[in-house]
Amino acid sequence: MAISRFYCATPLSPNTRIELPAALAHHAVRVLRLKAGSDIVLFDGQGGQYTANLEINGKQAHAQLGDHEPIEAELAGRITLVQGIPSGDKMDWVIEKAVELGASRVVPLAAQRSVLQLSGERLRKRLEHWRRISQAASEQCGRNRIMEVASPLSLQQFVVSSEAEPSSILFCHPGSARTLAQAAQDAGTALTLVVGPEGGWSDEELALIEKHHMTPVGFGARVLRTETAGLALIAAVSALRGWN
Repeated sequence: MAISRFYCATPLSPNTRIELPAALAHHAVRVLRLKAGSDIVLFDGQGGQYTANLEINGKQAHAQLGDHEPIEAELAGRITLVQGIPSGDKMDWVIEKAVELGASRVVPLAAQRSVLQLSGERLRKRLEHWRRISQAASEQCGRNRIMEVASPLSLQQFVVSSEAEPSSILFCHPGSARTLAQAAQDAGTALTLVVGPEGGWSDEELALIEKHHMTPVGFGARVLRTETAGLALIAAVSALRGWN
């Protein structure tokens, strides 16, 4: 039976005893119904993990940590997915699968034609929700680092704030003659993949992309849905670069 894995925001040290945060304790004891003496795995997002023994005292739970295990499941390169925010709960799916595929960062893109527009309290709650999904997906897939989910940006805000070289920013554009295979090999070990929203890029956004010399790439003969395109690009880049 697989040992349950948990992200613990509290910094961890080998061979120490800690009180588990309330939410983590509730999930382990009340939801998963783990018993006292159960073996669990804890990680704090700084790399590696700790096998621990669960102690239950009423509503409180503690863990006796063992040695630090320098286990990593990260890609050899860094992939950032700048994802046009799709409608409904499709972004939940994108974030979960981006974690599983090894992306280092997801930047939700509030594009001009994005169906879902977020602001204020609604935006804050949705961002917290996406970050919880990233955490849960890391627990499930064996990653000991949490994929960053950045605050949503417009395309203008992204290009102004990005420090990446234009050649390493690949934006998905069905009309491009340049293939992903060509562009991926020319880029460095940190790639940014930009995927538009369901309604596609506006003329203003396409002009902005051209102005900042991002690299347009085509990806096959079929037009992919926005929630499919970014994930397919991550998987393809990882395979092309041997980063699995």
